[in-house]
Amino acid sequence: MTGDLWKLSAVEQAEGIRQRKFSATDAVNASLARMNETNAAVNAITIDMSEQARGAAEAADRAVEAGGDLGPLHGVPITIKENIDVKGEPTTMGVAAFENNIAPDHSPVTKNLLDAGAILIGRTNTPEFGLRWLTENPLRGDTANPWDLARSPGGSSGGAAASVMLGMGAVAHGNDLGGSVRYPAYCCGAVGIRPTQGRVPNFNPSAMAARPIMIQLMAVQGPLTRTVADTRLALKVMSRRDPRDPWWVPAPLEGPAVDQPVKVAVPRDLGATVHPSVNRGIETAAAALSDAGYAVETVETPSLDELRQIWGETLFTDVRLLMEQAVKDYGSDDVNAALAFRSALFEEPDFQAYAAAFGKRETILREWVMMQEDYPILLTPVSLEPPLLPREDCVSESRYCEVALAQSWLVAFNFLGLPSVSVPTGLFDGLPTGVQLVGQRFREDLCLDAAQVVEDSVGIMAETLWKQFDAT
Repeated sequence: MTGDLWKLSAVEQAEGIRQRKFSATDAVNASLARMNETNAAVNAITIDMSEQARGAAEAADRAVEAGGDLGPLHGVPITIKENIDVKGEPTTMGVAAFENNIAPDHSPVTKNLLDAGAILIGRTNTPEFGLRWLTENPLRGDTANPWDLARSPGGSSGGAAASVMLGMGAVAHGNDLGGSVRYPAYCCGAVGIRPTQGRVPNFNPSAMAARPIMIQLMAVQGPLTRTVADTRLALKVMSRRDPRDPWWVPAPLEGPAVDQPVKVAVPRDLGATVHPSVNRGIETAAAALSDAGYAVETVETPSLDELRQIWGETLFTDVRLLMEQAVKDYGSDDVNAALAFRSALFEEPDFQAYAAAFGKRETILREWVMMQEDYPILLTPVSLEPPLLPREDCVSESRYCEVALAQSWLVAFNFLGLPSVSVPTGLFDGLPTGVQLVGQRFREDLCLDAAQVVEDSVGIMAETLWKQFDAT
């Protein structure tokens, strides 16, 4: 029985350890065995921390024997992405030149997870500098999608999504600047949340420079899991205050009741070119929510085109000023090609236009917030395309532009700072489909409530994946 503990959710593992049905050592050893069985096929975990994990599990078991309070993730195996600090370990960001960038301390999100009793079993792969929607780099190699090894698991938290879906840990840490939690969740059939900016404390002690303003406003930390309940639990743990992040907001995780039935807005115009799998996902989620008593309506939404354009122009102005030289110096031809194509899509504004963009951001945000007064939940695509093939963002400028347009619904809510959950809706031609549920600021609870309804209707995708993957 203990050999199958990797199949249990984080909630189930923590409860089983707390009730002494099995030990933290049992849970960790099961996940490590699963990692040894499956990781070679996908290359999701890039730094094996088995030895440290076993020692931490033994300490966790002693704590259970001693009695007293246990953290909400006590003994639960997790992974942490290679672009966030773990004290004494390298924060490589997928770049060979940073292989000796040893973190002097834990990042807040690492500290919160470990303080809650979680046990780190490995670090997960990321594209160079976290700047692509595919998880590829010369330092660690490419990560594959466990549903189809010829496809990408998405990026930049592709290693996180692939590892958690295959059972290498029950919670995977990720982060999201332009969809980097939600897109890999979509590609791999996981659940992933982009919290409201300010919900989860964000800081890297190893950082060589302060983050530019648009990254401060848009980059967040969040979990990827196999179930909505695990995402809710992991978000609660990650959200604990850390004084090193002055943006952190002491907002409650559960907000006041909203009028019933809860109204859900589906955008009338999803985009110029929408793959049939995307429409199928929207229809599946809408039907599940309607059956559960939500009032689902198709509505006109504020302009997505202007929003996406300002997102790109402001963010990549910051990237050009503060990161571009490092990418040129230390990055591969692929990441430099993708960055060059991105520069062609998003023109660099002059200072006056850059400053004016912040005023436009507030105006656009106000339009969406006013709509959310009537519709507390938005049901949108994650991406307008199925999971990408390797290097698909750097083969040509025209293809890059198609990929970027397909991700418009992803980047929109980074730009606006709104919470959103990516939840799977089934399979289409053997690949996961999914949708995005977007809420009002600091109403992650409403997003997760709606996501739970979808999951209850569709089922947990990992269970299907395991049968398929293990049979090959």
